[in-house]
Amino acid sequence: MNVGSGDQSGEGQRSLFILSPGDRDGLSYAAQRIGWRTIGARRSRDAPQRYLRSEAQVALVDLRGGGANQLLAPLVPAMEAGGGALLVLVEPEHQDQIPALLAAGATHYLVAPVTDAGLHAALASAHRLVERLGGGGQHSQRAQRIRRGDALYWDLPRGSGVLRLSDSLARHLGLAEPYIAPSALLRRLPRVERRGILAALNAMRRAGRPAALAHALPDRPGQRLVHHLRMADGAIAADVEWLSDGHERDSGSRDYLTGLRSRPAALDWLDGRAGLPTTILLLSISQFDRMNAAYGQMVGDALLGRIARRIERMVDDVAPGAMVARIAGTEFLVGLIGEAAGSDRATFLARQLIGAVGQPFSAGDHLIRLIARCGIAQARAEDDATQLLRRAGTALSDARQGGGEGIRILSTDRQSRQVDADRLETDLRLALDRGEIGIVFQPQYPVDSDRISGVEALARWNHAHYGPLGAGILFATAERSDYMLPLSAHIQAEALRQAAAWPRALSDLRLSINVTAADIAQPQFMPGLLALVDGSGFPRSRLTVEITESGLIEDVTAAGALLTALRAEGLSVAIDDFGTGYSSLSYLKNLPLDYLKIDSGLAQDIAGTARDRIIVRGVIHMAKSLGLKVIAEGVETQEQLDLLAREGCDYYQGFLRSAGVSSADLINLVLKG
Repeated sequence: MNVGSGDQSGEGQRSLFILSPGDRDGLSYAAQRIGWRTIGARRSRDAPQRYLRSEAQVALVDLRGGGANQLLAPLVPAMEAGGGALLVLVEPEHQDQIPALLAAGATHYLVAPVTDAGLHAALASAHRLVERLGGGGQHSQRAQRIRRGDALYWDLPRGSGVLRLSDSLARHLGLAEPYIAPSALLRRLPRVERRGILAALNAMRRAGRPAALAHALPDRPGQRLVHHLRMADGAIAADVEWLSDGHERDSGSRDYLTGLRSRPAALDWLDGRAGLPTTILLLSISQFDRMNAAYGQMVGDALLGRIARRIERMVDDVAPGAMVARIAGTEFLVGLIGEAAGSDRATFLARQLIGAVGQPFSAGDHLIRLIARCGIAQARAEDDATQLLRRAGTALSDARQGGGEGIRILSTDRQSRQVDADRLETDLRLALDRGEIGIVFQPQYPVDSDRISGVEALARWNHAHYGPLGAGILFATAERSDYMLPLSAHIQAEALRQAAAWPRALSDLRLSINVTAADIAQPQFMPGLLALVDGSGFPRSRLTVEITESGLIEDVTAAGALLTALRAEGLSVAIDDFGTGYSSLSYLKNLPLDYLKIDSGLAQDIAGTARDRIIVRGVIHMAKSLGLKVIAEGVETQEQLDLLAREGCDYYQGFLRSAGVSSADLINLVLKG
């Protein structure tokens, strides 16, 4: 190699990544003499990762010994993802290969022997390309992606400790909300990649120049994202792109705005179940265009995401395993198969979904109320996915035109059938004898630890016809049918029986059981409860009795006396669902408690407006001033947990870590650490 002299460092030092099996050091020295900072590699195996972790946006691949497939091909996706330039170095006798190399992904070429002047010219041309790619064209593409709603990007405003992610990026990272602390996000990524990510961030801070980093997705090691970092006015921002091939299939199967299945994916799901008993629900949100006009499309898009979450949760509560998709605008599709596909079950789910959508949504200081309609269609033998969806559309049209509850169903013979609203109340009285009422345990965690410290026992109704039903439906039915006392007694006894059988590894876990307003109103409630606990063999010292706030309001004096007596017998006491009733400071102060449980809605509000945070902060600080431990329910995002921990919350439970699990699954969770 012929290397001349001449220092070109006056143009400012830029970074160059060099991949050369036989002349890495020689090429590095040459580039350094003309003012480039170099990062060299000899092997192609880890070259893409090293390139992305470096600050380089220009790569030089030495092909003088051949091996274009081994050396060039692995770097092309990384270079294209970063908007970089890729320079290939070839022997004079191989110049005929240059068109093929450019077609394969190279952007520039250099013919040996290498001189300072030739290398400087080639690198300068490559750098100009990088500057153009980093200019208007790239920003215009990002703007188009943002308008489409599928953009992947984030920013960290100056002075902020929270990353703001695009909705699409948050979904791909498995986050329920587009806000997360940098440290919390880092903990979600593969451990082996964290050091490289920190190095890239630190290098960018020091140099003040754009940089790049890459990582695998949580739980999807075969798919990788690359982040193109930049600084602007003291803030850090990044455009994010895919580095792997598998993402196109994933992104095509998901609706970009809600993360639910897309229309094509829903049709594929239906086609794949041809011949099976299938029923679909087509749910439509009415007059959504007026809401968009009043609040803007950005609010509308965010609201669609929140609607999707409500639909998912209700479907999971009533028909676990069902398919949920957003197929167009404000229309959502739910697919039921097997026993869940009966018209009674589908109609019941439709009612629950319409009710869930009808609950108010908050938008700043405003409440938004929406109306939904639902068309239901049962598959016929001759239906394909498109025909079944068209029949559901016909039913939806009938539901829009008709009055009543806004549900129409087309059975296989186009006959409309409705479920008896009183059926659940009748069935509940048989459910205990049939063994349909079961128990799950939702783990509770300290805010600063991953170790389970306790569990709350929750009820589930495994209905013979409707399938698994959640506690909300169960207790609402019990309250209507005046069956609360026997139901509550059964749940308490079953929770204690299962907990008493836990192995020694769970001997430190606390158990929380719920008691109702009807329970504490019974004259013999306390001796009956103590007899139940002692008879089960579960230690009193590990049991917490949770009493709902609304159940105490009618007689604070009697409630206070009862709680005092329970604590004297060795039990702990918590007030549950705090924030849902009409309590006062004196009301809380006069009750002898050990724990205060913040209602899930209140806990989730901490990530809302400044006013929301002030209210939650006040509740936590008030409880701490009274010497109470604070447990937050319904924690769903890392941002909520971080904010709650910052304000002094002690424990939390929620879907961020675990839903309710069976006793066997709980034992496995604890044993696996």
